[in-house]
Amino acid sequence: MINIIYEDNHLLVVEKPINVPVQADKSGDDDLLNILKKYIKDKYNKPGDVYLGLVHRLDRPVGGVMVFAKTSKAASRLSKQIQKGEMKKIYMAVTQGKVSESGTFIDKLKKDEKNNITRVSEDGKEAELSYNLIGFINNLSLVRINLKTGRSHQIRVQFASRKMPLYGDQKYNPNAVRDQIALFASKIEFRHPVTKEVMSFELPLPERYPFTLFKSI
Repeated sequence: MINIIYEDNHLLVVEKPINVPVQADKSGDDDLLNILKKYIKDKYNKPGDVYLGLVHRLDRPVGGVMVFAKTSKAASRLSKQIQKGEMKKIYMAVTQGKVSESGTFIDKLKKDEKNNITRVSEDGKEAELSYNLIGFINNLSLVRINLKTGRSHQIRVQFASRKMPLYGDQKYNPNAVRDQIALFASKIEFRHPVTKEVMSFELPLPERYPFTLFKSI
């Protein structure tokens, strides 16, 4: 069952489970968008197709908070907030090695669609994030990341390119253990598309290693 964090006539805020694709892909596995459409259809006994607008994404192995739009108007207004950089998205990640106390990464990233990987490239699109170090234990750093742009695999590539790959990242960490990637969408903040009220939703750190190393911080 999906954790429904908030719901009204315009929005649906949920916790995306790890290893569930946001939308249908070639794997044929159940995807979050269709799971939530079924939830709405069953809950409100709606006939026919259910509208649910996807305005942002999370990588399949990454869990955390997401907002969906229940009307096309809400989808359009939320998408504009994202385009203008007005939607705040905070992630928690555990990297291998010690990172500095705080910093900002600005790169140009280009996605290789054929191989589904992203690289730093001069002909790519600008990608920016800022971060703060929360804790350092066993050569692992817990960082809080403010994602300014939403490029594919952005956080994973920007840290890996600086020799600080994410723990458990099978794609960009050559020394990754066979474990879940330590990346979590912990907070989202935006203006309600109708009332204009500032909406903020935050989840605690996941109860799994290596996040559990930092529970006492």
